[in-house]
Amino acid sequence: MGEPVSTRKALIFIFATVAINSMGIGLIMPVLPSLLVELTETTVGEAAKWGGALSVVYALMQFLCGPTLGNLSDRYGRRPVLLISMLVLAVDYMIMAMAGSLAILFIGRTLSGVAGANFSSASAYIADVSTKEQRARNFGLIGAAFGIGFILGPVAGGFLGEYGSRAPFFAAAALSLANFLYGFFFLPETLKEENRRPFDIKRGNPLGALKQLADYPPVRIYLLALLLFDIAHYVYPAVWSYYTGETFGWGPAEIGGSLAVVGIGFAFVQGYLIRVLEPKLGPMKTLTFALGANVIAYAGLAVIDAGWMVFLFLPFASLGALATPSFSALMANAIPDNAQGELQGFVSSVSGIAMVISPFVMTQLFSAFTADDTPIYFPGIPFALAGVLIVLSYLLTRVARSKDTSEEEAPA
Repeated sequence: MGEPVSTRKALIFIFATVAINSMGIGLIMPVLPSLLVELTETTVGEAAKWGGALSVVYALMQFLCGPTLGNLSDRYGRRPVLLISMLVLAVDYMIMAMAGSLAILFIGRTLSGVAGANFSSASAYIADVSTKEQRARNFGLIGAAFGIGFILGPVAGGFLGEYGSRAPFFAAAALSLANFLYGFFFLPETLKEENRRPFDIKRGNPLGALKQLADYPPVRIYLLALLLFDIAHYVYPAVWSYYTGETFGWGPAEIGGSLAVVGIGFAFVQGYLIRVLEPKLGPMKTLTFALGANVIAYAGLAVIDAGWMVFLFLPFASLGALATPSFSALMANAIPDNAQGELQGFVSSVSGIAMVISPFVMTQLFSAFTADDTPIYFPGIPFALAGVLIVLSYLLTRVARSKDTSEEEAPA
């Protein structure tokens, strides 16, 4: 029997929410340099520094506010938190579209980071409407939505950028408003009254959420493993353009094309393949398979010296995307239903802090090992480090699994 119509409509909304969040980031990427040059009246090189600062502000807000929105959704329900965040995003993109100063742009990115932390409520919504057996494959929808947004956003942003540096911001505002209206009319509430709990600000922050999760030792270990995985995974946006340009002499067309291949692969793996593979293997074996695929991808990218070889390892990188929904399912199945928002909020915080750590570490490593005076020339060093982090993540998952009695593995 198929899912109820209301559930299907709800999943469409969640898919659209994540895709629009991803598209919103991608839409503004092609025009952000020119807008920053306009607002700062300086060079592209100097503007890039402000662009980096904007990225850090966005990631920090995700880190700080993910648990808050998650805990609010455990108290008031998923629907109001999701709808308000989408409306705030629509207003926020309008503010950035009309920004007349750098300060206004920073305020806009701060609000984007806060509202964009609705990933925690979206994930909790998925947990609400899914059985334990369905969670990994339904969490995969979030990754598929992100992949599709990652493909469409920069393409649409580049096209709209021809009409001015502010046009993509208006488009992102319109998308967010359209999704808000869809959710307002069609999104049902999924959090049952008996699963609601009072909001406590002491729990609605990263440290407080972590303290509450201390009651579930396997989850704490899974979270640490997820942090290492995310730091490794964010090597792609951190250094891909620099790495491929330095190693293979690629220009914007080749770089954009390869990123599109990655986005398509992620969308296929998390939107379709996990729905076929995970029911047969179970979340833990699926996670182990995904981490192994990541190690192969990173090891290959660390040492290859010809551009065509990249496409030999991108399929392994795509298979590695099975890890995220598997992590989410293992953790969601290990805690009670009235703490799903809190858990997903902390997962959002883990992602946010990884987004701060990874770009800094990976770019500094790349710079050090490609400098003119470097004793060892090794442009693939960020991928080598990513591979080591994945191995450590795998070892932690084995420790967590030994303490986790909530999940029965599917037969091999």
